[in-house]
Amino acid sequence: MIKEITIGQYFPGKSFLHKLDARTKLILVLAVLIFIFLCRNFYSLALITVFSVVCVAVSRIPLRSMLKGFRVLFVIILLTSLLQIFYNNEGDALFEWKKIHITTGGVYTAIFICVRIICLIFVSSLLTYTTSPTLLTDGLERLLKPLKVFHIESHTLAMMMTIALRFIPTLIEEVDHIMSAQKARGADLETGGLLKRAKAMVPILVPLFVNSFRRAYDLAYAMECRCYRGGAGRTRMRVMKLAVRDYIAFVICAALLAGIILLNIFFEAVI
Repeated sequence: MIKEITIGQYFPGKSFLHKLDARTKLILVLAVLIFIFLCRNFYSLALITVFSVVCVAVSRIPLRSMLKGFRVLFVIILLTSLLQIFYNNEGDALFEWKKIHITTGGVYTAIFICVRIICLIFVSSLLTYTTSPTLLTDGLERLLKPLKVFHIESHTLAMMMTIALRFIPTLIEEVDHIMSAQKARGADLETGGLLKRAKAMVPILVPLFVNSFRRAYDLAYAMECRCYRGGAGRTRMRVMKLAVRDYIAFVICAALLAGIILLNIFFEAVI
């Protein structure tokens, strides 16, 4: 299960999404995430769902790889949807037993929330799937440059965020190796109650933190040996420029927003 997590990984490619400027992708991903929360009925949600599916198809990322990471979050999505079923008591009653009431409104809301979370996961995952850590750092640094007015170093923030994303797959692989080593020593990590499983995680978390600090020290030492001094006076091998495809992406995103607003106006809201 640990090996199936693909969060933070980068899949090299030459698709339309891969060729977009990193700044464009950062802005558009943030905008689409906001658009998903603006959806108030199934029509606008269907529009954003179709858009998400098209983006996944255009990215040419193997669907199997994306679904592997999605399976890890399936339990969270299922629990969230089930809570919505019992929370909303509007509409016609479908099932009643003591204090448990399931209505059509609760079912509709559960389906709506489930699809919304799935869209959020797919859209946000495409950012790291189609953007290399280096380009992501440069894009974040450029977008955060206005923070210099408040004496905040944009390069430092961008580097911290990118290193965090970059080491997610590494830490996941580290956890898998530690778990395999503990199982080989006879550790039981999959049976017993919740308290027993929590105690069984201690032999995994302790070496994970130790290795993480050691890895952070090695990274800092390597950057210092390469005379890294932050963003001051630093040049870039690749100059970021907006191309025609970036403006096309902005127009498509604006059309998506217009469609969501119109569908919210003309059709009744679900939530």
